[in-house]
Parts: sequence; structure tokens; C-alpha cells
Amino acid sequence: MRPNGIFRALAALIFLLSCSIALADEATTDAKPFVLQGSTTFAHRVLEPLAAVIERSSGHKLKVVPTKSSQGLLALFERSADFAMISGPLKNEIADLRKIDPDLPFDKLQTFDISVVHMAFAINRDNPVHHVSDADMRRILLGEITNWHAVGGPDLPISIVMVGDGGGVQSSIENEFLGGKHIKGVKPIFVQGSAQVVKITAIIPAALGLSQTGIVRNSTCAELKTDTEIAQHLALITLGDPTPEMRKVIDAARKAMSATSASR
Repeated sequence: MRPNGIFRALAALIFLLSCSIALADEATTDAKPFVLQGSTTFAHRVLEPLAAVIERSSGHKLKVVPTKSSQGLLALFERSADFAMISGPLKNEIADLRKIDPDLPFDKLQTFDISVVHMAFAINRDNPVHHVSDADMRRILLGEITNWHAVGGPDLPISIVMVGDGGGVQSSIENEFLGGKHIKGVKPIFVQGSAQVVKITAIIPAALGLSQTGIVRNSTCAELKTDTEIAQHLALITLGDPTPEMRKVIDAARKAMSATSASR
């Protein structure tokens, strides 16, 4: 073949390859995004910083709808979401949903752990108590100790600050730390999210806020230490077996979170 013919053949090959890549990119762009609905904690910790990375790695666009873990599961049952995002034990969420609709196909739910975050107890900066035993913290959370004076603090009634209508933090504490028992603060203060927990705790001298380690340490609150660290599991839930394309999203999310943890 003459040199000009070789060049023309190469040019044609390059053109065909570029068209194929463009078509593949267009297919990825035009494909219907996977909808992830549920826990705001999951959305904040995983998807706000890493959605673009997960999309590139999986080859799929994501539509994130932060609400609550329970609402994500309901969206999954209604087929309006592909994944539910949860930030607490699935069995606790199922127990609550059974009260609403016991006939939902709970047995079809599958859990895929993505990451683990740790819980922290926030206190006002003026509170002199910086450590309590696990036993005393359990008594506080169960309403058996109601005054800071009982654990070496000021003579003030303990006000537990937590997210209203349940939440991943409370569920994890109740499941992992209290053996399934419910928190029974004497005068609980309910807020909308973990970020508000620390804002309220920062201005109330007698407050005990239930939040996450990262949020507490980045706030103006102090951290009240206990003997045991409490973990909160962030997971994606599917209704039945995930498709191969859905597994790409799961694997990409795990990989992104693992890389982030390793770099810290």
C-alpha cells in the first residue's frame, strides 16, 4: 500500500474509534440515572464528596434524594428508587416499617455495607465532665441518671439532644450500646439533623448531644468519652438481587470510601 493509502486508512481508523468513544460516552450520559434515596448521613458522608468519583468508576449517573432511611426503604418498595441509603441497623428500620405495613416484602431486602463511621457524645464546652464509664452512660441514656452531678458534673438536669423521629445515630446507639433498649431521656430535645445536634448542644450547658465523631470534632462542642467506641454502618439496600450494573455502583462506592479512609 502506498504511504498516502496508509495515512488514509489510519485516519479512517482513528475516526471510527473516536466515534465509538463518543457514542459510548453519549450512552452513559443519556442513560437513566440510578436513584439513591434515604439517609442524609449516608448522602453527606459518601455521596456529597464522592458522587463524581463513583459515577466515573461505575459508568452510571446517580440521582441522590436525601430524606431518611425509612423513607428510602419505602421508595425502594414503591420502585421509585433503585437503592435505599441507610445509616443504622436494617432490622430496626424494618421493625418500624412493619408497624405501618406488615405485608411489605422485607425478606427481599439485601444489605451492602459501604462504610463505617463512629458515634460521639457531644457536651457543652463549659461542662467539666470529659469521661464516663460505659455503665454510667447507659444509665444516662436509659433515664436512670438524670443529673450531671451524679457523674461529677454540675447540679444540672441532663438534656439529651437527638434527631427526632429516630435516625441512624440513635438506632446504632440503641442497637450496639444499649442492647436494643430505647433511649429514655427525661427532657429530650429533638432536632432535624446531626448538624443541629451540635449547634444546640453548644449553647445549652446541660446538653448531651448524640452525633458522629467527625461532626462533634468539627464543632464548638467538647466530646464526652466512654470506654467503648460505637460504630454506625452506612449501607446501600436493594430490593432483590442487584443487577450487574447496580453492582458496579456498589463496588465503586466501596472503593471510593476505602480510598478516602486510607488517605486519612
